Amino acid sequence: MNLLAAGSAEVAEAFVEIGTVALVLAVLARVATWLRITAIPLFLLGGLVVGEGQLIPLDVSDSYITLTGEIGVLLLLLALGLEYTAEELQTGLRTGARTGLLDALANFTPGFAIGLLLGWEPIAALLLGGVSWVSSSGVAAKVLSDLDRLGNRETPSILNLLVIEDLAMAAYLPIVAALVAGSDASTTVKNVAIALAVVVLILGLAMRWGRHLSSLLAGSTDESLLLSVFGVTLLVGGLAQELQVSAAIGAFLVGIAVSGPVQQRASALLTPLRDLFAAMFFFHFAFAIDPSDVVRSLLPAVALVLFTVPGKLLVGWAGARRIGVAVPGRIRAGTALIARGEFSVVIAALGATLADGSELAALAAGYVLLTVVIGPIAARVDARRLAARIAPRPQPAPT
Repeated sequence: MNLLAAGSAEVAEAFVEIGTVALVLAVLARVATWLRITAIPLFLLGGLVVGEGQLIPLDVSDSYITLTGEIGVLLLLLALGLEYTAEELQTGLRTGARTGLLDALANFTPGFAIGLLLGWEPIAALLLGGVSWVSSSGVAAKVLSDLDRLGNRETPSILNLLVIEDLAMAAYLPIVAALVAGSDASTTVKNVAIALAVVVLILGLAMRWGRHLSSLLAGSTDESLLLSVFGVTLLVGGLAQELQVSAAIGAFLVGIAVSGPVQQRASALLTPLRDLFAAMFFFHFAFAIDPSDVVRSLLPAVALVLFTVPGKLLVGWAGARRIGVAVPGRIRAGTALIARGEFSVVIAALGATLADGSELAALAAGYVLLTVVIGPIAARVDARRLAARIAPRPQPAPT
């Protein structure tokens, strides 16, 4: 009886923990809707407030937060993969490689350099470079939708760059994950080689044979489809993790493999589940950070913003220019890419076990908070008026 009572008490405590966190996140999501911004920065702030620093103490078991956060990462990347078809990925590789290289140079380099200047080990600096490199697809999509720009001429250049970044992450994440896990040079080289081979294999299978998986799932009920895609995602993610490949990339490739009408159905069914677990992931990431560390990292975070916001403006300008977009559209393309979000937090979380892991997490949190606020505000700037100042039209010669 005592054992049953103890078990009942643990279940009741777990229910209270889960309910409390869910309600806190619900309030933050409502506030974000009212402010017309993405909820990511508010979820991060919520985790900071009730987490390690305990400004407002909340007793939540770390194991529960960790598990739900990890599932959140997989669903975020699965949903991202569901946004793309194999044909779109192939087109992106053919047409956006040059702009993607400029993006990496302009936005990875400042993060890597600042990490080294802070005295971090090279692996932590590599992770910070990744944090500063990749734009938030979720925030960019929300900005384009909210401002009714999905049909604009510059929008294809924005989406193409996001595809290139996501593909680059398919190589970058397993490499840095192997570097973090490697104990010596030979082990690290072996892990990196295995990781890249597995990614290439899975990507090839997804692009060539994904239609067979989609055909197999096409006749499923909504319930069966949801459980099948969720189960395959966890299974592939777990196997990828065993092979020193990021589980998140495994989930991303599962999303790419699903195509056609099944892709649209799966995306609609998984959206509520993704929103729930993704909120838990952002909350968990900030939960383990001491707010005082974020304050101490504010200066480098601001420096990173000052270097990388112009980098994204340059990349957006170049990408839109390549397809013949006028100056106002080039400005809009750049501002839509400023915000960092999902991938930046995922990358920073990979470095949790490093000696500089806590500083990396704090700096990444501050940086994401700043860019997620700055990006949507910059996107609302009157691009035509700004373009007139940057490149005024020549006045007719006096007669």
